[in-house]
Amino acid sequence: MSKSMPIAMWSGPRNISTAMMRSFGNRCDTDVWDEPFYAYYLDQTGLDHPMREAVIRAGETDAATVIEKCQRPPKGVTYWFQKHMTMHMLPNLPVDWVGKMTNLFLIRRPEAVLASYHDRRADPTIEDVGFRRQAELFDTITEQTGIRPPVIDSDAVLAAPETVLRRLCDALGIPFDSAMLSWPPGERENDGVWAAHWYGSVETSTGFAAPRAPRILPDHLRSLAEECRPYYDRLAAYAISAD
Repeated sequence: MSKSMPIAMWSGPRNISTAMMRSFGNRCDTDVWDEPFYAYYLDQTGLDHPMREAVIRAGETDAATVIEKCQRPPKGVTYWFQKHMTMHMLPNLPVDWVGKMTNLFLIRRPEAVLASYHDRRADPTIEDVGFRRQAELFDTITEQTGIRPPVIDSDAVLAAPETVLRRLCDALGIPFDSAMLSWPPGERENDGVWAAHWYGSVETSTGFAAPRAPRILPDHLRSLAEECRPYYDRLAAYAISAD
């Protein structure tokens, strides 16, 4: 077997990141890791997220340990897919290792992210939704490697899953597997403990759902959407096309 490849997907919340984790996890050559830095993030920030204490108990709060494990795929695994939330990458966290990974970025329109996030937390900040940090990491990886990592937009994935995933796999240098297009419903052993709060819809899914009609964004979040938009637009300019 060839050398194992750690793949880091950098996303914000209320995206299709868990569906992407299901997609990669349905490959027979891939193992997945759900939000490696979540316990560290909650421990460092003191934020009162749902299931906070359970997440901290179940996870690893030492960032150095997490970073080392990110670069060390499990034995017998060809691809080590990691679903990372960009807001978990706090400013004091070392990022010199990210360029050693095979990276991809998953984006979604700010209005859609915030309309969905509002259902769980009423008054998010730009730090909560990770747009600025996502753009910073994109720049960091590009500078470290000299290559822009591939970007996929949630709307494009939902509109044309096979087309976008084939092009993504090509950009990552891995073979496309049709098993990525559908998966059995239900829980997974490698879901984070927070799945009980956040993963209700994905646990009933068997593939990528059709795009939903745009939701109305609450008035008090419109200024935050505008603050996030330049970071989204910058990455969207490089997004893989569904056409």
